[in-house]
This record gives sequence, C-alpha cells and structure tokens, in this order.
Amino acid sequence: MKIILQRVKEASCKVSEEVISTIEHGYLLLVGFKKGDTVKEALFLAKKVAKLRIYEDAQGKLNHDILSQKNYQILSISQFTIYGDTKKGNRPSFTEAMAPDEANELYNKFNQALRELGLIVKEGKFQHHMDISLINDGPVTIILEKD
Repeated sequence: MKIILQRVKEASCKVSEEVISTIEHGYLLLVGFKKGDTVKEALFLAKKVAKLRIYEDAQGKLNHDILSQKNYQILSISQFTIYGDTKKGNRPSFTEAMAPDEANELYNKFNQALRELGLIVKEGKFQHHMDISLINDGPVTIILEKD
C-alpha cells in the first residue's frame, strides 16, 4: 500500500463536471493498493496519516498532527496508477496493482479507519475518471508506504 499525501489549503474532486467532494485545509491523499495488501497495512497507514506531524508549532517546527488542527479534513482519492511500473518501455504496466474489487474493499476500510480515528474524510469516486484540484500548503508532500 502506498499513499502520496499532500498538505493542502483546499482540494476538490469532480466527476463528469460535477464537484462531488471538497475540503478546505487538510490532506489530499492519493491511495494505491498492490497485490497482497491486507487490512493490516490499511489500518497501519491510517494511524500513520492521523499521527503524522507535518503542521508547524509556535517555533515553526513540524510538531502537530492533523488531529490537532481544528476542522481540518481529508480528501481521499483511490489511485491505482501509483503502482505503474515503467522499468521496461514507455507505457506503464499495472500488473502489481490490486484487482479493483479487492482494492475498493481496502480503500473503504482505510477511509473508515481514518473516520474512526476522529477525522472527517471525503472521497473521490472509485474507478471513475476524476478531475482533482488542489492548492498545496507549503508545499508539503510525503510518500507513505507499507510493504
């Protein structure tokens, strides 16, 4: 499982020209699953996302997590292309990406785990073409991975 986390001032997701999710301040998560991932990885990374200290304290050091920020939210987007392999040729191979049915189940469990940790989570639409807009905050971008 791999997550590309971006700290954002705002982010939104459109499907078929309709905005389906929007947040102000928080994280945009691009979430991908590979073959063999389990609920264990999803729960581990949900806790990691919630506890990741990438907000500044009074001294400007990254010491605060998203849970300490009032009304900050998460926009979670499923993103199988994170597991695109470009080692051979110029067209990515997605053979390592998890099958859609299994990935959707883990994606839902991951988002639910974030909610159970006290976070407000909005989502994209699984297996749909999405237009994602964001304004980075910092920018701060972190890649989280659990093998």
